[in-house]
Amino acid sequence: MRAKAAISDGRGNFVIDEFELGEPQENEVLVRIIASGVCHTDFDHMNCWNRTYIMGHEGAGVVEQVGLGVLNVKQGDRVLLNWAIPCGKCFQCRRGAESICEDRPTVPDERFDYKREIINADFNLGTMSTHAVVPRQAIVKIDVAIPFASAAILGCGVMTGFGSVVNAAKVEKGSSVAVLGTGGVGLSVIQGAIHAGAGKIIAVDVNPDRLELARRFGATHAVLADREDKGLLNAAKQVKKMNEGRGADYAFECTAVPELGSAPLAMVRNGGTAVGVSGIEQTISFDMELFEWDKLYINPLYGQCRPEVDFPALLALYEQGRLKLDEMVTRTYALNDLDLAFEDMHRGVSAKGVLVME
Repeated sequence: MRAKAAISDGRGNFVIDEFELGEPQENEVLVRIIASGVCHTDFDHMNCWNRTYIMGHEGAGVVEQVGLGVLNVKQGDRVLLNWAIPCGKCFQCRRGAESICEDRPTVPDERFDYKREIINADFNLGTMSTHAVVPRQAIVKIDVAIPFASAAILGCGVMTGFGSVVNAAKVEKGSSVAVLGTGGVGLSVIQGAIHAGAGKIIAVDVNPDRLELARRFGATHAVLADREDKGLLNAAKQVKKMNEGRGADYAFECTAVPELGSAPLAMVRNGGTAVGVSGIEQTISFDMELFEWDKLYINPLYGQCRPEVDFPALLALYEQGRLKLDEMVTRTYALNDLDLAFEDMHRGVSAKGVLVME
């Protein structure tokens, strides 16, 4: 079938064009994508993969066709997509660490044909498209009333932030939490901290508008940082003042700025936990003194997501009014306006932008 998608050359460029998509085979699902989140990761991949691929890894839509052996969903089901696709059988999956599966199910690249060239789908999803064929393990059924744009953002940013608090750091009730960067992921960390019962939630950002948004999402305190504050050390002093001079119990880095990879260590007390949430992959230098006095630094992948456990739980929280998703979607865009969505993302004018295919 013919589908339309954002297709990148992996060298910094993309086009909106049609491609040929094969039918789903055994254990595969054809999804009509209705909404796809716009993420910093999408932009980063566009500049580093050096191959042609279908963009996008946060998506929600409707099942159009299932292959042999697919029992978890049927035609017509509303679904969201999960990019860290677990096999359910490998060593890591058996121990419950599904987000770091060692044998992720994939759809063969031969199923994606662009101008007679075999291409592949970003994260084995390719959600910036009108249709996608994905492994059945990438699908979670939506059983609550929720807009597709709000459901789509669960698939990466919300799960990453919320799960880093609840699954990975296991924030304790009454504790203090610092959140560095209050975009979509940071707002999800704030919501995770509220869910965990944190007593003090300190938002740290260079953008006053984002700090105001963070307060609306539940931050109890705010620190307006200076862009020239190297390692946010001056901001860390303010965080410490708010915590009797000793620092927060937990600090979460959600900026995606490599130079700030060590910043959460400066924010936490001795024996505190620093969490790298944004997935910084560059080589950076650390002042090892920041690790002193029993501080712990963890770098969880995707909030340690277990799709069949975590997504139904998040959807239930949304249905109960305890998880703000609609409010996080600042703006929606047509697929043809992806360049504008990226521009708004980089200018910091949107908490979360979402492409809507129809």
